Amino acid sequence: MADTTELLPEDPFDSIVDAPFDAALSERYMVYALSTITARSLPDLRDGLKPVHRRLLWTMRQLKLDPSNTFKKSARVVGEVIGKYHPHGDTAAYDAMVRLAQDFSLRYPLVEGQGNFGNVDGDNAAAYRYTEARLTKTAMQLMEGLDAGTVDFIPTYNGEEEEPELMPGLFPNLLANGASGIAVGMATNIPSHNVAEVIDATLELIDNPHVEHARLMELFAGPDFATGGQVIDSADVISHAYETGRGSFRLRGVFAAPEADKAEDQTAGIERLGGGQWQLVITEIPYQVQKGKLIEQIAQAIADKKLPILEDVRDESDEQIRIVLVPRSRNVDPELLKESIFKLTDMETRFGLNLNVLDATRTPMVMGLKELLQNWTASQIEILQRRSQHRLDQIARRLELVEGYIIAFLNLDRVIEIIRNEDEPKPIMMAEFNLTDRQAEAILNMRLRSLRKLEEMQLRDEKSKLLEEKDELETLLGSPARQRTRLKRDLKALRKDYAEDTRLGARRTRIEEAAPAVEFSMDAMIEKEPVTVILSQKGWIRAAKGHVDLAQDFKYKEGDDLAFILHAQTTDKLLIAAENGRFYTLGCDKLPGARGFGEPVQSMIDMEAQTRIVGMVVHKDGGRLLLASSIGKGFMAQTSDLLAETRKGRQVVNLKGDAKFAVMHEVGEGHDHVAVVGENRKLIVFNMEEIPVMGRGQGVTLQRYRDGGLSDLKTFTLADGLSWTMGGKGDRTRTENEIWQWKVARGAAGRLPPQGFPKDNRF
Repeated sequence: MADTTELLPEDPFDSIVDAPFDAALSERYMVYALSTITARSLPDLRDGLKPVHRRLLWTMRQLKLDPSNTFKKSARVVGEVIGKYHPHGDTAAYDAMVRLAQDFSLRYPLVEGQGNFGNVDGDNAAAYRYTEARLTKTAMQLMEGLDAGTVDFIPTYNGEEEEPELMPGLFPNLLANGASGIAVGMATNIPSHNVAEVIDATLELIDNPHVEHARLMELFAGPDFATGGQVIDSADVISHAYETGRGSFRLRGVFAAPEADKAEDQTAGIERLGGGQWQLVITEIPYQVQKGKLIEQIAQAIADKKLPILEDVRDESDEQIRIVLVPRSRNVDPELLKESIFKLTDMETRFGLNLNVLDATRTPMVMGLKELLQNWTASQIEILQRRSQHRLDQIARRLELVEGYIIAFLNLDRVIEIIRNEDEPKPIMMAEFNLTDRQAEAILNMRLRSLRKLEEMQLRDEKSKLLEEKDELETLLGSPARQRTRLKRDLKALRKDYAEDTRLGARRTRIEEAAPAVEFSMDAMIEKEPVTVILSQKGWIRAAKGHVDLAQDFKYKEGDDLAFILHAQTTDKLLIAAENGRFYTLGCDKLPGARGFGEPVQSMIDMEAQTRIVGMVVHKDGGRLLLASSIGKGFMAQTSDLLAETRKGRQVVNLKGDAKFAVMHEVGEGHDHVAVVGENRKLIVFNMEEIPVMGRGQGVTLQRYRDGGLSDLKTFTLADGLSWTMGGKGDRTRTENEIWQWKVARGAAGRLPPQGFPKDNRF
């Protein structure tokens, strides 16, 4: 029987490595982290590209998709990229390619797309089988010099092909197009910039290596986003961000009106219509904000009544963005509408700057602007040196051949004779004319048509030019000053393609510090209208339009009746006080209409259903309220201190034991005295100055009781006398001027009120 032991599978336990788990995990995770940082997420400062972008451009160059050739299917490009250079998903590769073609994503697109490559609304690109692409002139400038020995080529992931380690072109892609990415433990976020400004700052740095950062920022204004917009931070904030390599900018969209309207109105963005009507027009939106999402945000703010001064929003965009905002009336303040749009939507965003890049040694580092330009300039000098050395090597090889051709022409008959008569002419020629192997091989490979008499003159002329070029290159390589001069000359030539007066080079983003924001609250956007607020005894609230007669009868649910009624405006705030000492705030614009019974006030504020409402007043700036509990303690409060910001309200009156909040009384203008009456029908009058003003607390004793508690209180002007409402029909009142008998110090027990005082003990 055959021996089958060799066919048995190996025991999997034989491959187990005995090592600490934390060490093994740390080692493997470190490999992954380094791979993510250096080969996926962070751009190289020298060409500003991540590996996937570099491989896309290299593949398209290999497919000869330059601007002068026709487009090819994107599927062809993606297939070549993931098959030869980038062993990842086709979706990731295609998405990266799509972004390179979007003029709203890249300031200077590197790919020219044909077909649906997405739009600023946020719609995705068509599948790669439908779209076509080729390189742009900018991409060709970025790859210029790949055949001139300027960079190293490295093996691909499977060793079958080679790819460039970086792109050697002079186009400053890192700052021109920016980059963003999240690695392990670090991230990068670089905005796009204007190429002409980048070149100007670089030229200044070459001329003066010790240039101050402030001088660079005079030439280098700041970000220049593909979608325009306005950076509204101060010059100091922008400068500090670029000096340290970290910071953030506030970016706004732009309101702009037709040129005809700008001369008539100084407020940007206003488009005048007939009859005094107007509308605002948005023509630029912040970078990376989807237009469709922005319009949804504005529409939602209208629906949620956060923008009551805005009637409608319309998208009238074609190739140019045009979002129209229609105000509710022509009396709306345009600046208020703008500020509210900035505050409530993505018309104002924040872009974080993080200049984290890989330097020439593939080390991640956060650099300031000056350090970044210094490193990029050094890399371009190195590329210039390598290009010059490569050309020198080419000249040396060509000179060797030209000198061999000249020797052949000078001895043409003898060369022909050797070739005709000798079986092995090469060694004989090398020995007789002192030729090198390459020279002899080149002579033997010459075509007969090259044996013209003028060829010798051309060869001597070519030799002269090659020697002249060789001298220039050797001088260039030996002089750093000449290298800097050559780099400056090349940069100036490149700048012409991206000058301020060109369509591609003109600055799009304005750098203007915004004026101080218009201070406004949501109340400022409420249309002011008179209303009459009705609150029932069981806590049902409603608001009738207009200021109706307060004596008018309203319908209530069975068993319910009127508790409080007052006149207000839709812009007013109501202060509602409960017997537990909490104050709640309601906006009059949010109250239900008076066609029905209204709604329970508990549906608008977090108040227990059985809690009795003590009072309701309209908040007035500078107003004062006298607050008192059932045990006769109280204090004065400013109405501004009683406003609550949440549904839970604000605890104002502290209560102990069985005490309850009993009375809330508005202090009239000029009032200087307080009258307090207890359930025991005792009345006292004292000076209002004896009551402290507090924001919260239990207060001081207003009146002392042996039994019972506080019934009512009132503030009044002593000189005018104390008045109270008489019973019966009508609004009859009685005034008692001789009140000195009841005027005592705060906290006294008091005495019986004047004859005729209401039996219900209420003023």
